[in-house]
Amino acid sequence: MINEKLKKIKLVITDVDGVLTDGLLHYDANGEAIKSFHVRDGLGVKMLMDAGIQVAVLSGRDSAILRKRIKLFFLGKLEKESACLELMKQAGVTAEQTAYIGDDSVDLPAFATCGLSFAVADSAPYVQNAVDYVLALGGGKGAFREMSDMILHAQGKDEVYTSAKGFLKSVKNMGQ
Repeated sequence: MINEKLKKIKLVITDVDGVLTDGLLHYDANGEAIKSFHVRDGLGVKMLMDAGIQVAVLSGRDSAILRKRIKLFFLGKLEKESACLELMKQAGVTAEQTAYIGDDSVDLPAFATCGLSFAVADSAPYVQNAVDYVLALGGGKGAFREMSDMILHAQGKDEVYTSAKGFLKSVKNMGQ
């Protein structure tokens, strides 16, 4: 059943804190939040986009860094149901064609709005009970990449991460 849902995905919406990061916020002397992102997750984003699957970021916190790297985003919004619907509209996809990955209670409305939902391994049990699939990896530890590999595999596009030839073909389209 999940494989059939994965085949339909044309948009992935991801939370940031607790998914792309480990959820910890570090502040410098100026009060600026510093976040760490896993490089494999970043490559997973690029691989999805190169395969024609749009990626959107949805976070309750705003981030200048994310605004530079992602074209589809909704930042500084805690109410995620309407944000997901707006991102789907912008992407030109249906709920059935949309996957959401999150880690906390704030993501519950997004899980219910999107056709396929994922939780990172270190999310709370009540969050894990609300999703279609619980990933083996935790937030900031490659969970996004784990999900992106699942989508690419289900859609027959896994050569980008399983072979040198597929990766080299794809990497020509990728930028840092």
